[in-house]
Order: sequence, then C-alpha cells, then structure tokens
Amino acid sequence: MNDIRTIALIASVLTLLTAATAVGQFLKRHPDRGLDPAAVNTFNLRLRGWWIMCTVLAAAFWLGTTATVVLFFLVSFWALREFITLTPTRKGDHRALFWVFFLFTPLHYCLVGMNRYDIFSVFLPVYATLFVLARVAVAGDYKRFLERTAKIQAGLVVCVYCLSFAPALLQLPIGNQAGGGSNNFRLLFLLILLVQFADCMQYVWSRMLGRRLVAPEVSSNRTWEGLLGSATSTALLAAVLWWAAPPFEPWQAALAGFVVAIMGFAGGMTMSAIKRDRGVKDYGTLVVGHGGVLDRIDSICFAAPVFYHITLLLTGAVTP
Repeated sequence: MNDIRTIALIASVLTLLTAATAVGQFLKRHPDRGLDPAAVNTFNLRLRGWWIMCTVLAAAFWLGTTATVVLFFLVSFWALREFITLTPTRKGDHRALFWVFFLFTPLHYCLVGMNRYDIFSVFLPVYATLFVLARVAVAGDYKRFLERTAKIQAGLVVCVYCLSFAPALLQLPIGNQAGGGSNNFRLLFLLILLVQFADCMQYVWSRMLGRRLVAPEVSSNRTWEGLLGSATSTALLAAVLWWAAPPFEPWQAALAGFVVAIMGFAGGMTMSAIKRDRGVKDYGTLVVGHGGVLDRIDSICFAAPVFYHITLLLTGAVTP
C-alpha cells in the first residue's frame, strides 16, 4: 500500500474531490450563476457520498485484505436487510431468512477471504438457492411461494454474491504475483472510482444533452444520451488511469471502463424499477441525504462481477 502508484492514485482522487468540492461550494454560495439550485445541491450531495466512500475504503485498504473483506461483508449484510425489508414477508420465510443472514452470507465472505473461487462462485447461486426453496417449502406456507422465494434469492444474489466480487479482486493472482498486493488494491479502487464516475457522468450528460429517456416510468433522469456520454467518458478515464491497474493495457482499461459504465447503469435502472414497484424513493435512510446503503452500491453490485471476469479474460489471471 505504500508504493508510489498507489499513493499517486489516491492522491489524484483526493485532489479531484477537493477541487470538485470547492467548485460545488462556490456554486452553492453564488446562486446568481444561472444554474439550477437543485442540480447544484444534488452535485454536492454526490460529492459528500464520494468523500465518505473514499475515506472508509482508504481506511480498510490500509488495514489490509481481511479488513476490506469484512467491510464489504457488513455492507452486503445491511444492503440485503434493506432489500428484504422493502417488501413484506410471511412467517414461513423467517427461518429461511435467518439462515441466509447468519450462515450463508458470512460463510460466503469467509470463502471469498480464503480465495476459494471454486466454491464461492457456486455457493450462493446453487446451494443457498436450493436451501431457500426447500426451507420455505418445509415451513408449509405455499401462498405466493415463487414470488417470495424469488425475492429472497434476488436479494441474496445482487446484494451479497455480486458485490462480493469487488473484494474478491484482492485475491486475484495477477501475472506471477499472488493476490493481496498493491496491484490488487489499486484494481479494486479503480473499479469503485470508475463506477462512481460513470454514475456522475450519466447525471451530467443527461442534464446537458439528454433528450430521450430510457424508461420514463422507471427513471425520469436517465437518458440514452447520458448513457452514451457516461460510457465514453468512463472509458477515457480508464484509459488515462491504465497505469493504476498493471494487468491492463490502455485499450483493455478503456474496454473495462466502457463495460463498467454500462453495467452500473443497468444496476441503477434495475434497483430503481424495484423501488418504483414498491412505491418508495429510497431503500433506507442510513446515509443522511443519500438514502440507504443499497442506493449507493446498486451500480457496484452489477459492475463488480463483470469487471472481475473481464480481468480474468483480458489479463490471463488464473483462479485457484
């Protein structure tokens, strides 16, 4: 964590955040500049979220791989809680949910921390899925059985399984080096940075050039122009920062950035559709001014597994 590239990457991000914060505060104090005050407020709220996320990530990184895996476990646990709480459950679901929260989720992250890709890659989508189906059936409550079990399985896959591919990057062997080194930390940091940047750029391009909404009933501010602008901007940033992730060549980093932006967009749209279906604005209120934890990580949940496997494909990294 003390190598020059890692310090340079973190310093670059902190410099950009500081500059953006200064601009945001200037615009807030000078509403006569002609900008929409609501847009300026949203911009400042997003920056505040970035500061919180970067601070927590930096602390976990400095403490090491185990601390980072534990951090993502706690985030997954809380996000799954928000997801499940959003829709009603029946008594027949409660015991299955107990095992999902207190056995399958922590055990899955233990496997991630042990770098057992051969097991954790199938543990939740296969064994936890079979358990949930059987446990709810044994409870004897068959009303809306498929709907109820599908909800539990979807929450488990998105909030736990998909998100866990982010800390799994720390264990990925890169070249001839074992996982857990500075290269891996930079790879994870780059993923988080690209996802957040893509989300911000999607908002900016939609405000500037957005004309055609992707799905008006689901989101009133996500446009095709915003998606294209976000994906292109993120690809360019990834190409510029290719040095931060040694496994990538510039064109590979650009491709990864483009795909990350697309998947992050898909994650935001998907989780927004669920909120619209339930008639709520946010998944929770834990993060003041930002909604719940799941509102902040929805894009990462969709982007993390794809980024992980792109790294495997493009760099020739070998899983255990």
